[in-house]
Amino acid sequence: MSNDASDFIDSDFQSAQKSGYATPLPNLSGSSSAMSSRLPSREEIESMVSEKQIKLAELKRTQEELERERAGLEELRRRQMEFQTGRQEMAQHLTRGSGLLEEAELATRREADQMSKSLAEFRQALSKIQSINEQAWNQENVNVELTRALTVIENARMEWNAARLKFPVLSGEKRAQDMGGVKDMNALPSNMGYAQLCKLGFAFTWPLVLLGLLIFVVLLLNR
Repeated sequence: MSNDASDFIDSDFQSAQKSGYATPLPNLSGSSSAMSSRLPSREEIESMVSEKQIKLAELKRTQEELERERAGLEELRRRQMEFQTGRQEMAQHLTRGSGLLEEAELATRREADQMSKSLAEFRQALSKIQSINEQAWNQENVNVELTRALTVIENARMEWNAARLKFPVLSGEKRAQDMGGVKDMNALPSNMGYAQLCKLGFAFTWPLVLLGLLIFVVLLLNR
């Protein structure tokens, strides 16, 4: 018995298909888009959070490293500025100080030379004064010896007064400064009264008066 192809055709299915009641096939493309738009699962969210935390930690480490580099550069810039300012400042101070010390050294050397000369003259004048021997005077040579003695004393006084003008230490000004007060020795008599000035003048001149009186007595005895 032979099978005809028309035997395998479902006439009912064909009629239903023609009438629009056939079952449609599923849409595969629609199912894939639905899967892609669904909400992520808990495991997927945790995985994404961990990933973001790792990236944030890396960014934080990078930021801290950049902050350290910036702080190092700031410190380097500050030290360079300190070096440049300090070098310029100290160069100016040392240059000016060197000039001042050189001038002071030269002045000190000149003053030391003058002091040395004055010291030698003081010693020479002192030796001449100490060599005066009044016991060897007699009526015959008293005038000559007295004149010589007065000349020695006058020369010594001139040397002393000249040295006092050169060296304030001889007038006691150095000592007054060391005690914390600078006193004007020349302005002191102007603050005194007339009687005090007379007493002060008498104190300075009485040796000369006594010496003149002695000369007058000697001259009177020689007559």
